[in-house]
Amino acid sequence: MVAKTHSMGIFGMEAFPVEVETDLSSGLPAFELVGLPDAAVKESKDRVRSAIKNCGFQFPVGRITMNLAPADRKKAGPLYDLPLLVSLLTASRQLSCQTDDAVFLGELSLSGEVRPVQGVLVMACKAKEAGFTRLFVPERCAAEAAVVEGLAVYPVRDVLQLLSHLRGETLIEPAVPVNLPAETGPKLDFSDVKGQPEVKRAMEIAASGGHNILLLGPPGSGKSMLAKRLPSILPEMTFEEALETTKIYSISGSLPEGASLLKERPFRSPHHTTSTTGLTGGGTVPRPGEISLAHNGVLFLDELPEFPHAALEALRQPLENGTVEVVRAIGSASFPSRFMLVAAMNPCPCGYFGHPTRPCTCPPHAVDRYLERVSGPLLDRMDLHIEVPPVEFDQLSGGGDGEPSAVIRKRVAAARELQAKRYAKLGFSCNAQIPDSHFPEFCQVTEDASRLLKRTFEKFGLSGRAYRRVLKVARTIADLDGGGPIGTAHVGEAVQYRTLDRKYWQRGI
Repeated sequence: MVAKTHSMGIFGMEAFPVEVETDLSSGLPAFELVGLPDAAVKESKDRVRSAIKNCGFQFPVGRITMNLAPADRKKAGPLYDLPLLVSLLTASRQLSCQTDDAVFLGELSLSGEVRPVQGVLVMACKAKEAGFTRLFVPERCAAEAAVVEGLAVYPVRDVLQLLSHLRGETLIEPAVPVNLPAETGPKLDFSDVKGQPEVKRAMEIAASGGHNILLLGPPGSGKSMLAKRLPSILPEMTFEEALETTKIYSISGSLPEGASLLKERPFRSPHHTTSTTGLTGGGTVPRPGEISLAHNGVLFLDELPEFPHAALEALRQPLENGTVEVVRAIGSASFPSRFMLVAAMNPCPCGYFGHPTRPCTCPPHAVDRYLERVSGPLLDRMDLHIEVPPVEFDQLSGGGDGEPSAVIRKRVAAARELQAKRYAKLGFSCNAQIPDSHFPEFCQVTEDASRLLKRTFEKFGLSGRAYRRVLKVARTIADLDGGGPIGTAHVGEAVQYRTLDRKYWQRGI
């Protein structure tokens, strides 16, 4: 007898249906598992055997052949334990039920408990798309799968509970989405930052348009402090953004237990020893890296020149395209990576080059070598360059607090709302994402602003990319003023954020 159950496979960000076929025949006892299984899938045989015996069932004696179709796609991970068990019990006539409309996902313990697996949300979306109406998943993964409407998601604690449901004896209640309560811990707020009004203004512009920003200054000037408070002024994610971000965290196994959708924008701050693969994603079976985990949020690279050169250069293409392609022998995977890059660095190894009161102890060639670790093409992709000066004593000792994040966030949200309405039907949502084809339509400048932009372009020798990014920043500044054409003041302020490289990287020219 041949029995069939349904499951899902996953590669990159894409899921695909998997049919589990089981054939029992007479002959010497053997258990063959075919269909391009990896090591974790092959080990399912032992977990399934023990789970069946420890749950009080009889493991079939004879030749067992189980196939994971389609046979030409690699199957990875322990998620096939549960469908293998259901298929085997059905083939051996120990279970009789209708499962044509059901998908099974889950790892088994030797005692029959069902353990969580990664990527459940992505596979649930694919199951709905493929026409399935029921999904059986581990209890701890049910909340994320329940986000998918039109799909009955059943949280399974153990094998006996599942079989009782399939026989119609004790039914499992379908799961519902769970909104985790907001964090009650202390929030980082811009009111904690003393001084630095120009830098705060630049951070507000970056948040309003989704722009990349480079913070350069001596140690202790507040670069990291400012960057870590950026999420507090970013607007909430839309449902579509939250769903896409949650899928990435589900695949990587980073989703908080019991969560349905991530509500807050991600903030990722990898250490500077992170490898290229850790930053961009990869592995034998491609997994998302830090830039994908920061999708729709912020990627903060502190001590930017200390990161490996190859890792920094690997950022260039994702910063332009909003996706990262990971190519391996078994196939290629595409991960979304549309994030705000916030980078912080010192001006030299000792940190005091250009400091108003403390002398720099670095030889000139050491300063040059340090700055050269950040390449021109990467620097060109930073929309705003801002110098973070040391804070004066009077500002540090002053009793007055700065502007709170809640007030800044209202202005940011208003600017983002303007952009969302403007680009509603165009496939992007903020100024940093404006494609070249829409520049004439959305980046119109006044005649005076056009002349200023021309003089700036000729004086500083801006690249075509820098020219477009200046216009995008100017568009955001205009949106903070209520929208309308880009004026001279908007262009003038945007240009100021593109001159820092002339002071440090091209000071000898």
